[in-house]
Amino acid sequence: MAKQNLVTRRGVLCGAGALAVGAAMSARPALAAGYPDHGVRVVVPFAPGGPSDIMARLLTKQLDQALAASFFVENHPGAGSNIGTSYVARATPDGYTLLVTSSAFTVNPGLYKQVPYDPVKSFAPIAELVTSPNVFLANPASGIKTMADLIAKAKANPKGLNYASPGIGTTPMLAGEWLKSITGINMAHIPYNGAGPAMQAVLAGTVPVACAALPGAHPSILNGSVTALAITGAERWYDLPKVPTMVELGYKDFICDTFHGFFAPAGTAPEIVQRLTKASLDVLHDPAFHETLRTQGFEVIANGPDGLRRRIDREVPQYKALIAKAHIDRI
Repeated sequence: MAKQNLVTRRGVLCGAGALAVGAAMSARPALAAGYPDHGVRVVVPFAPGGPSDIMARLLTKQLDQALAASFFVENHPGAGSNIGTSYVARATPDGYTLLVTSSAFTVNPGLYKQVPYDPVKSFAPIAELVTSPNVFLANPASGIKTMADLIAKAKANPKGLNYASPGIGTTPMLAGEWLKSITGINMAHIPYNGAGPAMQAVLAGTVPVACAALPGAHPSILNGSVTALAITGAERWYDLPKVPTMVELGYKDFICDTFHGFFAPAGTAPEIVQRLTKASLDVLHDPAFHETLRTQGFEVIANGPDGLRRRIDREVPQYKALIAKAHIDRI
């Protein structure tokens, strides 16, 4: 009798388990159809005012309308973006905590001896959003008007010239260190918790020089608050025709841009990721929004998860090689 009861109970349990799995699978489309039914947190791992923050706020405003829900930005700066990035990696994978971040995502694995996330295993890519060049800047009061002026001043004052960046692990920081390695100048790197604070330091004259992603610096360049010395993109920016590229100035292969990507924690339901991907790509392809982004210093990429995965696979080893080439010590 006991054996029969055990068999019966096992059958009931197995049947219940199968029903539960079946119910969960059938619920997935319903979950995606109802998603999102409350506010969605989009984490930016940098301080307010920088390119990632600008991109996230522009994107969330569009997603509000596209998905008829509330998307809101939370800034979690610190440790070269590792704090905010790892916060999302540990979040419940339900589609209600997402990440918009920059190239620091692919730089940090080569720059830090240990990072609190895996760029491949910890996240579900949603979309490769935009890219933008970096730009070398100077406060007008510094008297630095060109890259030649910067290099001459740095050589004349090997201990007296500092430069600001949005933080350790950002591509502006790498561009600054790359410049030092190929010119032999000695500038002290002053890292900030984002492009906003770094720009404020240059505008205030606290630091005479900076390297920053174009979006956060673009308004200050246009109004003359800072002097743009050179762009690190492959071509001159369309509304900054007088600012040369580093390649034009004779620095071969000196191209260093900043991309922005959209991620969910690993384990997020594929249907939710697909819904976010479609909404993101739809708004990025909208001509009016495309133009808005361009005027902010962004060039639209608009690739889905596969394109973002390819960028990650390509850039992680590339930045490891660049860090070694520029003799940057791992942290």
